[in-house]
Amino acid sequence: MHHWPEQPATDAASHRCSAIRRQLIRAGLWSVSSSNGEATGFTSHWRVATTPFWLTPDDLAFFSDLGGRLLSFYRALNRLYFESVRGSQPPWVASYLDQGKPESLVVYSRMNRFRQALPAVIRPDVLPTDHGMVITELDSVPGGIGVTAALTRFYEEAAPREWNWIGGASGMIGRFGDMLRHQIGARTGIVAIVVSDEAKEYRPEMEWAADRLRAGGLDTTCIHPRDLRFTEEGFRAQIGAEERPVAAVYRFFELFDLKNIPKVELLMYGAKKDLVEVTPPFKPALEEKLAFALLHHPLLTPFWERELGEDLYRSLQSLMPQTWVLDPSPIPPTAVIPNLILGGRPLADWRSLAKAGQKERRYVLKPSGFSEQAWGSRGVSVGHDLPQAEWEAALDRAMASFPQTPHVLQVFHKSRSGHVTYQDSDSGEIRSMTGRARLCPYYFVVEGRAELGGILATVTPAEKKVIHGMQDAVMVPCAVAPVT
Repeated sequence: MHHWPEQPATDAASHRCSAIRRQLIRAGLWSVSSSNGEATGFTSHWRVATTPFWLTPDDLAFFSDLGGRLLSFYRALNRLYFESVRGSQPPWVASYLDQGKPESLVVYSRMNRFRQALPAVIRPDVLPTDHGMVITELDSVPGGIGVTAALTRFYEEAAPREWNWIGGASGMIGRFGDMLRHQIGARTGIVAIVVSDEAKEYRPEMEWAADRLRAGGLDTTCIHPRDLRFTEEGFRAQIGAEERPVAAVYRFFELFDLKNIPKVELLMYGAKKDLVEVTPPFKPALEEKLAFALLHHPLLTPFWERELGEDLYRSLQSLMPQTWVLDPSPIPPTAVIPNLILGGRPLADWRSLAKAGQKERRYVLKPSGFSEQAWGSRGVSVGHDLPQAEWEAALDRAMASFPQTPHVLQVFHKSRSGHVTYQDSDSGEIRSMTGRARLCPYYFVVEGRAELGGILATVTPAEKKVIHGMQDAVMVPCAVAPVT
């Protein structure tokens, strides 16, 4: 068992947690029910830790280097997609990445205007395992930017001594602002963080982030899509009774939800005509979990080695779990599914997995993207955590949904266990929990470099198979452990 450094259960630790809780409520990130005084809403679904989540100097070196490697991966993935479209790489690559998308969105995403556009925010989900770090997926429209920034600030204000925060005490907002300024370039106008109804639970943290960006000199507002207005000169944002010109839009809505976004056609037209900068770009091919399967596919090895170099290619293969696209198309009798072994034998039929024993089905099944089930740990099935009948049904549903929503099968990795201390929200007592951690570093792309803004740790009780924000979880920013 890994023992993360703990804070002793002292009155000071209890006061610190209480102060952080009050700050979250005051900032609007937590709301308080008038009926019973309980905190409600998105940010109430975790426990307040007594200290940061401690990382080692070696961990810091790993995460400082990781952003550049992931940006290189996105560049290569983007090139792979367009080479597949042209026919210089296997056509099935683009076919997989376009599967289930509206043709109009696919055509739009391939325009020369956006050919080199990449996500400007990169957030991997990283598990610290007994065998090293493992990246389970990448997110280019991540929640948690405002929460991580706010928590870092509130811990910094409540701490009895200076802590060495990953990215610095103001790193999240600072790097977020640097990225947005780079997106604006020579344009004049404000930054509009546009949050959809589907993502409404994240609106409070984005409003908080916009407030801090304004305080730092970057005129930013968080608005609903309906508050954008298109003119021949560009976009304007309705802010109360005032209208302001918009230079850049930070898109905080998923592409599967486009049909429900007011005025999104006008926004896409404005981006196409260079009337406004929009990030992340409307490129669904870059938002698919099946990209990991492409990295591991043996037929694509020459491409990845050419684009990434052999060292980076092998490094990313070791970080990103073996993943497969759950394509139900018939496999020829002489072929097998690459690298998928069951009972020492290669598989040629996905249905063979349905009858695998519990110890043999240590896999995760999840939607690849472009679906309301593809974020927030929705739609995830863990093979060895399900009765066989339920696992078989999950496989059947995944294969049946392939035309609209491709699913991926991924090798399951378990985060190592350790102890964290937190304040019980009911009694106010400091308690210890044995849990497993997921680390989410936030990288902001500025002038071709991916800068680390901060890292959010989510620690869930050890028996949980899927780590995400929940009522029983501890969520806390990361810092470098003090020398003892």
